[in-house]
Amino acid sequence: MPVIVFEAGALKKEVKAELIQQLTDVSAKITGIPKELFFVSIHELPDDDIAVGGVTVTELKRKLAEQRAQEPSGVALEG
Repeated sequence: MPVIVFEAGALKKEVKAELIQQLTDVSAKITGIPKELFFVSIHELPDDDIAVGGVTVTELKRKLAEQRAQEPSGVALEG
C-alpha cells in the first residue's frame, strides 16, 4: 500500500479534501497502482511552529495578506 504524507501549516477543510483527491489521482495515474490502495496522511503543524528563512509561517501569511491588500483590485486591460 503506497503512503503519501503531506506536511504543511494550517489548511482549510476544502483544501485538504482537494489535496487528498489530487495526490491520489496523480499518483495512481503515474504509477498504475489502483487509487483504492493509496493511503494519504495530512500532517498540519501550527503556523507558529514552522518557519522559512527564519520567519514563521504566521508572519509570512501576515505579510502576504498586507501585500495583497495593497495591490489594485482591478487592473484594466489594454485593448
